[in-house]
Amino acid sequence: MGWQIAQINVATAVEALDHPQLADFVAQLDEVNALADGSPGFVWRLQSDSGNATDIQASADPKFIVNMSVWASVESLFDFAYKSAHRLVMARRREWFQRPEGAYQVLWWVPEGHKPTVEEGLAKLAKLNAEGPTPEAFTFKARFPQPDETGGPEDMQPEPYCVGWE
Repeated sequence: MGWQIAQINVATAVEALDHPQLADFVAQLDEVNALADGSPGFVWRLQSDSGNATDIQASADPKFIVNMSVWASVESLFDFAYKSAHRLVMARRREWFQRPEGAYQVLWWVPEGHKPTVEEGLAKLAKLNAEGPTPEAFTFKARFPQPDETGGPEDMQPEPYCVGWE
């Protein structure tokens, strides 16, 4: 069986997505999604008929948004997140989103071809928040190998200005 890496990241916008304060973020969605779609190792991303996931209601809070994708490897996801133009958008997230109370992104291994549900992703995020990084739910700073490999967590050293909310 082959493995791929799934990720979900969540955020709560400071205002409604149609508010002028979020205009810059919303204006970049198509470009960033196209960048992901064309990146080496990209497999799948959550999207509605609009072509992005910002209008998928994952909670009772309409400002709560989710982004979820599957990649061929952790390295390909890392390269997209931290070595492409995506990092410039991510570095500005403090302008658009409320400071999260816990982890806002989680990674986990899925069998090749599996497309996770939002509920699955939120459950992995809850596991990370409850237990910290484990082989079932982890981060780039504590990456675990795929299930058929051995080893402990490895810090992939993501860009400091894109990690945390300090």
